[in-house]
Amino acid sequence: MTEGAGIRNGDLPDELTAAEAGMWQAFRNGSVYDLRSRDTTVDDPHGGHPWGPERSVRARIVAWLLLDGPPALQGRVSSLKLTGVQITDVLDLAGGTVMPYVEMKGCRFEKEILLPEARFQTVRLVDCSVPRLEAARVHTEGDLHLPRCRFHNGVRLTDAHIGTDLLLNQAVVYRDRRGRSLTCDGMTVGQDLQAEMLESHGELSLRGATVGVSLSLRGSKLNNPYTRLALNAPQLTVNRTLYMTPAGVGNPLLTSGTTPARGTLVQRFECQGGIRLDDGRFGDAVDFEQARFTFDDDQELSLRRVQTPELRFLGERPERGKVVLSGARIVNLVDSASSWPGPGSLHMGGFVYESLVPQGAFPLTRRLEWVTAATAEYNPEPYERLATVLRNSGEDEDAREVLLAKQRRRRETLPLAAKLWGYAQDWTVAYGYRPGRAALWMAVLWAATSIAFSHASHPPINNDGHPPWNASLFALDLLLPVIDLGQVGFWQLRGGWQWLAAVVILLGWILATTVAAGATRLLRRG
Repeated sequence: MTEGAGIRNGDLPDELTAAEAGMWQAFRNGSVYDLRSRDTTVDDPHGGHPWGPERSVRARIVAWLLLDGPPALQGRVSSLKLTGVQITDVLDLAGGTVMPYVEMKGCRFEKEILLPEARFQTVRLVDCSVPRLEAARVHTEGDLHLPRCRFHNGVRLTDAHIGTDLLLNQAVVYRDRRGRSLTCDGMTVGQDLQAEMLESHGELSLRGATVGVSLSLRGSKLNNPYTRLALNAPQLTVNRTLYMTPAGVGNPLLTSGTTPARGTLVQRFECQGGIRLDDGRFGDAVDFEQARFTFDDDQELSLRRVQTPELRFLGERPERGKVVLSGARIVNLVDSASSWPGPGSLHMGGFVYESLVPQGAFPLTRRLEWVTAATAEYNPEPYERLATVLRNSGEDEDAREVLLAKQRRRRETLPLAAKLWGYAQDWTVAYGYRPGRAALWMAVLWAATSIAFSHASHPPINNDGHPPWNASLFALDLLLPVIDLGQVGFWQLRGGWQWLAAVVILLGWILATTVAAGATRLLRRG
């Protein structure tokens, strides 16, 4: 086939098949070229029913139309709008500039689509069957829509630039030979990336990608039994919200961007395989409401060094694997007690959050279990962070309980002598966080020893001058190690009473020391 003046003027080339000639004319007219049979079974692009030559066009004719096609008819705008068409051979538009609008619905591609470094206005492939889409560094001024398409050997959009929206709703993507379903590393999307009710069989890679508004994975199912990660998205930037939440079943496009109304049948976000969101930046929130994670023992939900104003951790508790929040910085942590994994499966070293917004019952005992689960080995930082947040919200009593729990946890790491001293501080003044307990102990000891010494033999040391005997003052003089009440130096005790006096003095020193230690801790905290 050769180009000539006639073709440039819109004349029909000689070598076109009947189907291609119809497509050529529809292109010039800007109308839809529909080759469906109106039998839903036959017209299913993903089914096994063969489509004959009457529904087939060659890929090079499609490329010719898009790259150097005939002019539009007078008063019309040329565009390629195909429905129910089979494109044979490889559609190769690599490096080309495509000005016409492109829309293909319910089409079959016999071989892969090659779009590396191509430039488009808007491209819409809807409910198409495609062996593979290779589109590294593709550039669109408008949208790239791929809803309900099936890609049998993956999609590559590395370093792509999508001017407005990227739609992958209800798409089904199988892995390529490297085990990746969608490779979107370094991709930039000007507005929304919607991948609601997406089925990904392999690794979905979004490393270093940027999304101008929100990234929605509502109702999606990510499944990668082949390698460790089902979603690999370190250094992902989303200017608003990342959604891994339910989507309304039926027509998810109607529920996109909103929470399905009560009573709506929904499909949860499910992930079988690890998730990596390390060093991500999210302008509004990361939302895991009702999300379901299925991990192996060596897989994890990794949120290391993530920064976002709000983390909504409201999914199901993972039965295996780990949740890692080390170094993350959150303003509002919205969570539920039933969402967090147990001991050894939660890591929060360096995790900073400013307020807690629990959903449902989350008593302090469970919150302490949450901190304990994150510290297989003693680490004071999670306790101190929780106490600070509680104190800033006006819950001073709960903050003291958290710091007391921290001291008790620390005590278990100490040598025997220090551990015994810790028990003494705990029993007497609860490490200074319950100072009233010392007064109670002092009162009990004073009462008991006053009664005991009232029966003791107490000859004076010096008969010349001594105060009147007062058992209560004598006991108090023994208990207070610093204050002299003028009793102990004038009376002498013998036998077992001497031992009792020594024990009382020792207990007085212990009480005084623990009170001083507790007071020092309180002053430092203040």
